[in-house]
Amino acid sequence: MDPYSFVWPIMTDHLEQFFEDYPARLDAADVATILGVTQQVVYQWLKKGTIPGYKVGSSWLILRDELRDMMRASSNTRTSTGDESGS
Repeated sequence: MDPYSFVWPIMTDHLEQFFEDYPARLDAADVATILGVTQQVVYQWLKKGTIPGYKVGSSWLILRDELRDMMRASSNTRTSTGDESGS
């Protein structure tokens, strides 16, 4: 077995734990609290597509799991691949 082929679970586990107490549907105020930014910043990110969300009338709906997955995908920490060649 290749010793480099396993998944690095640390970041995934921490994100799962971080988000587990939040509801499945979030609003801009929830996201602002979670990420430690203002609601205005959250709205800017939503409009730019920086964070995933759905505009429903004049309100935004953010799905917790989509936000978590986006954060996981944009992590600067290696989470898997096993490819140590750098390519």
